[in-house]
Amino acid sequence: MSENRVENKTEPTPLSPVFEHRLQIKEAHLDTFGHVNNAVYLQLFEEARWEIITPRGYGLETVHKLQIGPTILGINLQFRREVRNREDCVIRSWLTSHERKISVLRQVLVNSKGEEACIADFTMGLFDLKARKLIEPTPEWRVALGLA
Repeated sequence: MSENRVENKTEPTPLSPVFEHRLQIKEAHLDTFGHVNNAVYLQLFEEARWEIITPRGYGLETVHKLQIGPTILGINLQFRREVRNREDCVIRSWLTSHERKISVLRQVLVNSKGEEACIADFTMGLFDLKARKLIEPTPEWRVALGLA
């Protein structure tokens, strides 16, 4: 499977590059059934989002310096397959929509068999911490998301 090609059943047309974040499931990610806890998926997806924007110049230091950063407005999760301990996985992330102040980022956790284990749509915006409101994407934010 190509690094930049999305091969899945949940494929809205990407508006940005498809970013990949590889990870291995660890014991701390598991619930009492021995598979990934539902809340842990949110942490794993957040880790992947930071790995998209930080190398593109919009890490936590930039958020603190500019007082402008991403905020999540809504989340839709679908659990499709079990993911177990020490399984190597990849999270694929891409923008599916972007209008004015609001974007939707699709994130798919793919298990070691190449199956979609969890699909998440994150509705998000860029938040001005001083004005306490959503703002239009800045040029720096557009670069971080792969839109520029």
